[in-house]
Amino acid sequence: MAHRRRVGVGRGGPKYAKKAEEMKAVSLASAMETVEKLEVKLSDFAKKHKKEIQHDPAFRKRFLEMCAPLGVDPLSSEKGFWGNMLGIGEFYYELAVKVAEVCMASRSRNGGIISVSEVRSILMKRGTKFKFAESKNKSKYSQEDIITAVKKLSKLGGGFRTMEIGTLVMIVSVPTELDSDHMEVMKIAQGSEGLLSTGPCGGVTVDDVKRVTNWNEDRVKRALELLLGKGMAWLDRHDGEDSYWFPSVWKESSNSNISNINEDEA
Repeated sequence: MAHRRRVGVGRGGPKYAKKAEEMKAVSLASAMETVEKLEVKLSDFAKKHKKEIQHDPAFRKRFLEMCAPLGVDPLSSEKGFWGNMLGIGEFYYELAVKVAEVCMASRSRNGGIISVSEVRSILMKRGTKFKFAESKNKSKYSQEDIITAVKKLSKLGGGFRTMEIGTLVMIVSVPTELDSDHMEVMKIAQGSEGLLSTGPCGGVTVDDVKRVTNWNEDRVKRALELLLGKGMAWLDRHDGEDSYWFPSVWKESSNSNISNINEDEA
């Protein structure tokens, strides 16, 4: 019986394996060289556009997005090249502390969940200033900056994190785990105006949630009771009907309405 010769096995096998390892080494060295060149270009870009990075929130956001693929983290430390040149690590540290203060001060009202835009509104009303890039005008910062600051807080534990609920980005400052049911209920409350029986945005009844989701009553009540127990919802009993109000959503709705009125009057 004729035997077929197996290609790549025997004396040729080690030779091919060695060649493959050499090619991998060359590719790795080339990739590292490319990354180093890009890091040099990134530092040159940062030096050239230092003022824009410090004073323009949108430009700062784009710069951080440029850093991420290279594994460069200008926020990791106040020391070193990036910290000394830009100082944005110090800025985000200061912002994180001030965001945490707002979240903790409002817990008794909202149970530890508040929208990013409300936090920014509170800080702006206070006229909050930062050492970072100080000038005649107070440092500019965006909702995106607040989200980045919360990411720094999340590394310290304590439950700080952001979550997207409907059209809002919310900051949660307690360890409570919210599942998809809890978020769906708050999402429904967010869009309740003109759609649900409670009227203004921010409140729902058990029947409201059942009508939108087709869940059974037990499932709806489980979700609402946890939110109520954690202080994230308030119970309002009127004419024999229970309405569940979410202060974080209601506050956001009120702020939006005021903003719209001001824009119309302008």
